[in-house]
Amino acid sequence: MSDLLERLRARGWRITPQRRVVAEVLEGDHVHLTADEVQARAAQRLPEISRAAVYTILSGLVLLGEVAEVSALGRAKRYDPNAHPPHDHLVCSGCGTIRDVHPTGDPLAALPEGERFGFTVSGVEITYRGLCPQCAPGLPHG
Repeated sequence: MSDLLERLRARGWRITPQRRVVAEVLEGDHVHLTADEVQARAAQRLPEISRAAVYTILSGLVLLGEVAEVSALGRAKRYDPNAHPPHDHLVCSGCGTIRDVHPTGDPLAALPEGERFGFTVSGVEITYRGLCPQCAPGLPHG
């Protein structure tokens, strides 16, 4: 059983065949699929699953905090099942490839008190942008 399915069961989420197949499609490291990609892969496993069901399931997973929506400038939203532990993303500005990254340090500490404008900050989302090795051949990669 996938990690996502285990987390959903632990939360008491009813696992229907449609929910199971969406969770299985999202399983893996560095998985950042669009809703249409999730639907296409889910339909290969469960042909009767509708696009509306996939969108509803994805929305529910995001609301639960078990899947994160990731934006890649001008591209369709992608869904990241690796919401635990929280992490940042590295996005290729060329092809849109997304990788999970886990920088060290406390990003909340980087925001000085004077720049918080009275907000009680509860989270930080950082997206690093650049070119992946396939989109920037010949450039040094470090």
